[in-house]
Amino acid sequence: MSANTANGRLAALSLAALGVVYGDIGTSPLYALKEVFGGAHHPVPITPDNVLGILSLIFWSLMIVVSLKYVSFIMRADNKGEGGIMALMALALRPAELGGVQRRLIVILGLFGAALFYGDGVITPAISVLSAVEGLEVATPAFTPYILPISLLILIGLFAVQRHGTATVGNLFGPIMVLWFLTLGVLGVISIVDNPQVLHALGPWHAFAFFEENPILGFFSLGASVLALTGAEALYADMGHFGHRPIQLAWFGLVLPALILNYFGQGALLLRDPETIANPFYLLAPGWMLYPMVVLATVATVIASQAVISGAFSMTQQAMQLGFSPRMEISHTSDQQIGQIYLPAINWTLLAAVVALVIGFGNSSNLAAAYGIAVTGTMFITNLLAFVVARYLWGWSAWRAFFGALPFVVIDLAFFSANSVKIADGGWFPLIFGLCVYVLLSTWRRGRDLLAARLAADVMDTRDFIEGIEGVLRIPGTAVFLTHNPDKVPHAMLHSLKHYKALHERIVLVAVNILDVPHTESSRRLDVVRLPGNFWQVRVFYGFMEQPNLPEALAGCEEFGLSLDAMDTSFFLGRETLIPSLTTGMWSWRAKIFVAMFRNGGSAASFFALPANRVVELGAQVVL
Repeated sequence: MSANTANGRLAALSLAALGVVYGDIGTSPLYALKEVFGGAHHPVPITPDNVLGILSLIFWSLMIVVSLKYVSFIMRADNKGEGGIMALMALALRPAELGGVQRRLIVILGLFGAALFYGDGVITPAISVLSAVEGLEVATPAFTPYILPISLLILIGLFAVQRHGTATVGNLFGPIMVLWFLTLGVLGVISIVDNPQVLHALGPWHAFAFFEENPILGFFSLGASVLALTGAEALYADMGHFGHRPIQLAWFGLVLPALILNYFGQGALLLRDPETIANPFYLLAPGWMLYPMVVLATVATVIASQAVISGAFSMTQQAMQLGFSPRMEISHTSDQQIGQIYLPAINWTLLAAVVALVIGFGNSSNLAAAYGIAVTGTMFITNLLAFVVARYLWGWSAWRAFFGALPFVVIDLAFFSANSVKIADGGWFPLIFGLCVYVLLSTWRRGRDLLAARLAADVMDTRDFIEGIEGVLRIPGTAVFLTHNPDKVPHAMLHSLKHYKALHERIVLVAVNILDVPHTESSRRLDVVRLPGNFWQVRVFYGFMEQPNLPEALAGCEEFGLSLDAMDTSFFLGRETLIPSLTTGMWSWRAKIFVAMFRNGGSAASFFALPANRVVELGAQVVL
């Protein structure tokens, strides 16, 4: 690839990253400073020293937490190019020297971090769209009664179009966000020129002086100033779509300068006129530009919301592949981009939660109390998992890993502690929402482990079974039995033999294995073993970011001597009916949740893309 071609591709990917990765953090200027100085939760008085102190705090938070921690350090912890907390959890579980207690703790941290991400996926659309539409109030108070209805219509429309995918409009995301960031920067520069003293806030001593003079207020201010960092986790989570270079280039080349200029511009405006705290973002623009800014901000917040919603879809797919969620219906909305998927169940659940949030909290300032907990909690958990990766996978010494992670842990704990005082004012929502999601994810995994143990208790060895079926009638055709372990006889095959008193002339035992890597090379997709009696064992390997397609994978068995005729092959699946017992191994309420999830889980046939007219399901009752 020539240098010009490589540079062109890097520029294109950087442009695309602007539209997907930076929507969330890029719309933070809508509400961050407004919440610090004019929010309902311990607002900071507007004085020159306080404004410079807060601006210095935000500037150095962006530099340390986003630029240093995420862009320069955390993005090194990639799982074969993929990022995000589920990928990081899979990476942290890889070292063989980890003990059982350590592995359980890593799973707990990873699942709760993922659960908080879902909370973020609910709060981001609500607070972002509300903040954008609230700009209409700046134009005239007559719009005030319509802020909530307009916001709800935009959000409902956003979720309603998810089933159509974002492949077409996605091409516009990058250019729109370029316009957005350029506008942020230009408005900031114009304001800074009128009051250049705000540039003194680039020095960290202003932040230290602010905390020294106002220790209690400074602590509370962390709960609002962290809003400037919302979306930092997206830099890592979306790394697999673009790679680290485009994300870094977009951050340092446009996003970071634009954000700093806009925050400093808002600070200069507050120093000139403290009354502009009513909405410093929109009052930064000249009067004639107000309505276009509302439109541009609304579009930008929709883009930010789209990125979080798509992230929730991808997170759920990963959870399904890694065994932490029941199967759900997945629709691919693009025939070119494999990562563009749509999950109806997740989509409508998120919409219901978002609508409830908007109606319940009423405005962006109230929602800000709920936002910080989810963001800082996920950041803190990411730190802990990254420590495990650095210590055990990268081979860092214990002291190097500890002192490398310590500054970031202290910063995240400070932000989290400051937000914890707002639990009663709304911070309870992401905690309760995250706890519910965590219970569902962990219950599913625990229930599946118990079910697998029950099913494994009375199975036969495959080779022993083959030796014992001499004389059994064999009928023409091929039977494919899906099983967790092809070395053992699947229950579906025993039931088939029991009912039909016969077996197909060729039996293929297929096990699908999801690896702790995002993608599997095609050369390592299959492991095929021929057994006596025309039995075959096939292991199919997928990464946790891949969507299984068994017929497509099994077509590759031909090079191993196993040719499957689609019209002569039947797929047999076991479908268990669970009966909870007093000795389930879980609390009874969790057992009931698992049974309900199991009963309502998606079909294995559709999940593995099996032809519906070639599938036979055989039921069995299992006492859990």
